[in-house]
Amino acid sequence: MSPGQRELREAPDVLRKLEFERPAGWRDRVEEFDVTKIVLLGITATMRAHRFAFLILATLAAFSLTGAARAETPAGYMQRVQNELLAAQRSGSSVAFSNVLRKHMDVPSIGLTALGEHARTLPKADRPAYFNGMIRFISNYAAKEAPKYPVASAVVIGQGEETVGGSTVDSRITLRSGESYDIRWKIVRRGDGYKVRDAQIVGFWMTSFLDTLFQNYISENGNNPRALILALNRS
Repeated sequence: MSPGQRELREAPDVLRKLEFERPAGWRDRVEEFDVTKIVLLGITATMRAHRFAFLILATLAAFSLTGAARAETPAGYMQRVQNELLAAQRSGSSVAFSNVLRKHMDVPSIGLTALGEHARTLPKADRPAYFNGMIRFISNYAAKEAPKYPVASAVVIGQGEETVGGSTVDSRITLRSGESYDIRWKIVRRGDGYKVRDAQIVGFWMTSFLDTLFQNYISENGNNPRALILALNRS
């Protein structure tokens, strides 16, 4: 088992060790908590071995694809969109990251998958609040961590075969520190354009990270997905 896999398996234990004051009737009403502390502890435990938690989240926001230019290849479009990543990171603004996420991330698919079996108990009327909370959480975290990992360059280095369902695009990210790493993006067709469905870094898919984090949190809070919604919108 790799260090990263071991950290991932230990993440639920970290969350379980966090203590909450649960007042009478807590199962019938969503309790209050410091979601930033809880979620960031989960992220740290999961990704500590690779130091790339921010890089997964922030680059997802900026490298996602949508259908402004179908005449371009996914790789060509991805290279152009990389300018948005650099602009968002240099601004240090959560609003900048949020704007890119809202335009380009495959939010419904990623969000519902992250809930696992709890997606069936989430009323459709609550989905907008959940999606907004997920974007808010990722954007705030990315803006907070951006100064720690300044990007010097981001270059597309390859593209997989494009099919009816989409394609993959490989990028190489170089930090100002001289460190570099590769990302493989899973791109899907949505309408007349593209969206990013997933991102793989150091062998780890981003959506599996969100799946574990969100589902464990719901399980620890009465199996109530509304607890997660309230938490994400407070982050």
